[in-house]
Amino acid sequence: MKVTVEQNPADFSYTLDWSPTNHRLEGRFCELPETKQKEDVNTPMEEECSKLVYCVTDVPPWYLCILLGIQHCLTAFGGIIAIPLILSQGLCLQHDGLSQSQLISTIFFVSGICTLLQVTFGIRLPILQGGTFTLLAPSMAMLSMPEWTCPAWTKNATLVNTSSSEFIEVWQTRMRAVQGSIMVGSLLQVFIGFSGLIGIFMRFIGPLTIAPTISLIGLSLFDSAGDSAGNHWGISTLTTVLIIIFSQYLRHIPVPFPTYSKDKKLKFSPVYIFQILPVLLGISLSWLLCYLLTTFSVLPSEPNQYGYLARTDLKGDVVSQAPWITFPYPGQWGLPTVSVAGVLGIFAGVISSMIESVGDYHACARLSGAPPPPKHAINRGIGIEGLGCLLAGAWGTGNGTTSYSENVGALGITKVGSRMVIVAGGIFMVIMGVFGKVGAIFATIPSPVIGGMFMVMFGVIAAAGISNLQYSDLNSSRNIFVFGFAMFSGLVIPNWIVKNPTAISTGVDAVDQVLQVLLTTSMFVGGFFGFLLDNTIPGTKQERGILAWNKAHEDNAINTLESAEVYNLPFGLNSYLASLSWSRYLPFCPPAMPKNLKGRGEDNVTPTKVPGHPEPSQIIVGVAL
Repeated sequence: MKVTVEQNPADFSYTLDWSPTNHRLEGRFCELPETKQKEDVNTPMEEECSKLVYCVTDVPPWYLCILLGIQHCLTAFGGIIAIPLILSQGLCLQHDGLSQSQLISTIFFVSGICTLLQVTFGIRLPILQGGTFTLLAPSMAMLSMPEWTCPAWTKNATLVNTSSSEFIEVWQTRMRAVQGSIMVGSLLQVFIGFSGLIGIFMRFIGPLTIAPTISLIGLSLFDSAGDSAGNHWGISTLTTVLIIIFSQYLRHIPVPFPTYSKDKKLKFSPVYIFQILPVLLGISLSWLLCYLLTTFSVLPSEPNQYGYLARTDLKGDVVSQAPWITFPYPGQWGLPTVSVAGVLGIFAGVISSMIESVGDYHACARLSGAPPPPKHAINRGIGIEGLGCLLAGAWGTGNGTTSYSENVGALGITKVGSRMVIVAGGIFMVIMGVFGKVGAIFATIPSPVIGGMFMVMFGVIAAAGISNLQYSDLNSSRNIFVFGFAMFSGLVIPNWIVKNPTAISTGVDAVDQVLQVLLTTSMFVGGFFGFLLDNTIPGTKQERGILAWNKAHEDNAINTLESAEVYNLPFGLNSYLASLSWSRYLPFCPPAMPKNLKGRGEDNVTPTKVPGHPEPSQIIVGVAL
């Protein structure tokens, strides 16, 4: 049976083929689910913006997959690179650029592997995986404990011998402690995901819990941002200003870029390059300025002078020392160790990561032209993220993995929702992790440049958390009290504990360590009070924002052929599991297909080319730089 759907003659047309032999969705343009019911009210520009050039199951040309995949990696660069650089302060690696480059290569390598696992066996949406700040906060809290405080001589560049066995043991001992805590803590996420408990957790977690938890991740890291930026406020301010100008003031200004198509040959097309890569552009320009100031001896050459840390030659030998090819492997820093305090701190970060990822899944589905993710796909996605954190801990990134919201937003910019693009991006990150010189280059970024980036990044994280309050009634004195108390407690209590590290003394060392880590983790303190007060103080679900939150993330997916095409397991695993009677009890397995849909095959969209619509080569303008 064939069903032809005609759009506006000035627009495009396509044919739906229900033939059982067709199993791929090959439409050149797909409409976002939320816009299909609003065609009569959309303006022509809104209708054009709502179209996708490639849907989630489409396979663009190989060259387009590579270019768009590289762009997704560039979009995630800021977050992925920032995590090892921040963590290096707690690991006593401030002055060891070579070890920092190894951490950067490792996190790229593991992020690529986790991305491939998520796209293939997890949620199966075009969503990138990378390091997470939700696990960075408890890791830094653990490393701030008295027994893990860095020795004074590691903070002096002139006293550090990076090749000495004493120094190597100092930082690798701390890394092994972080590794073990992340590996054990990730098992909670694996269990919650594959057991289907994520739905039960979400019933008790609303905006008043999520808002302080996410916001305090950014606010608790202000000290790291200040320390890095304070090494040269001029350079850090320039970096911040450039990122702000590119991302806010110039984001709607196109830059002409030459493109080639068979019909119109060589021409110039507009590229919104400032909207796509503001962070990378800002860091690159400031980095270049630091290089010029270093070359012309404008920056001081004495270590005790202000501005010395803005020089680009401080780690000049790192690039030459780094190997061309390196293969990160599990246990490369030694056998991980486990502490109860560290594991409980990671638990708080894991729960926050899961909540954030569920929202990312729904947003990614909407922007990639896919149906809302069903429960079995969400369970599988969370479980695979837990496995990703387990792998990240085993490899020794000092962090875990999570879904990247920045890359979900990139889908709306490029209008390409194909998961094959993210597969290409995952492969590219694995390749970057193998080439040691790449990580070494990023390890040479001066700390004031990093500090300027932190000023923007941490502020955005804090604001993103607060934005969840839009679902709750902000005119309610109850909600204002819950949020205000949770936020203030999340700042006051950790700050006091850090200043008084010996204040906690129960007589049991293990209990002292647990309380020390939990009470110095701002996101745990704020999230705990938000959760406790929101679920105990009387208030209606509408007032608390639960109804609006659930409506925004509701699972209204039905067991249609479109949903099966996107979310079912690959490589014939669905058919195999369907033959096992007990598989229907597994919450991460797709349910059996209704009888009225069996034998009808998958949706297939055969496009009818219409003049005036862009060729694939024109999409390259968004990534060619």
